[in-house]
Amino acid sequence: MRIIGGSHKGKVIKMPKDLPVRPTTDFAKEGLFNILNNKLDFEGLKVLDLFSGTGHISLEFASRGAADVVAVDQHFKCVGFLKSISKELNFNIQANKGDVFEFLNSARSSYDLIFADPPYDLPNIPEIHKLVFEKKLLNPGAILIIEHGAKTKLDDLKGFSSHRKYGNVNFSFFIFNES
Repeated sequence: MRIIGGSHKGKVIKMPKDLPVRPTTDFAKEGLFNILNNKLDFEGLKVLDLFSGTGHISLEFASRGAADVVAVDQHFKCVGFLKSISKELNFNIQANKGDVFEFLNSARSSYDLIFADPPYDLPNIPEIHKLVFEKKLLNPGAILIIEHGAKTKLDDLKGFSSHRKYGNVNFSFFIFNES
């Protein structure tokens, strides 16, 4: 795993082999951040990374200057790994162990960007969108990005903006407007 941009661009991070993850490919991550570079100013951004796994998306945002990054994953080893790497790199990442749906139900903060990378076979992926929008967890004009497999279709959900495909990785983008 490597950080592709920002203050730690090119930094290779060795992952433990026993983490139960399917990290987003560098190819897909580069495509995603190329899109985001044209839409966002990363400095000062408040980001929520759901199903964070290794934390490579959180690390990428932190490297690019995001002020506040919150990561949520249910696996103890993933959260411990992200906390360790975040401390080593002096990043402001708050890694939380817990169920993503419980976190969303009890969340009180709003974010400039929410990224979700659930297991592709998770049957209730649209529930992520529903909770984010119902609970108003995005600031007005903010972005929700859900990574998913080819079989998942999300383009009929409120605020759908666009879909991008990079190999087997699909990203659906949603813009939150309060109306």
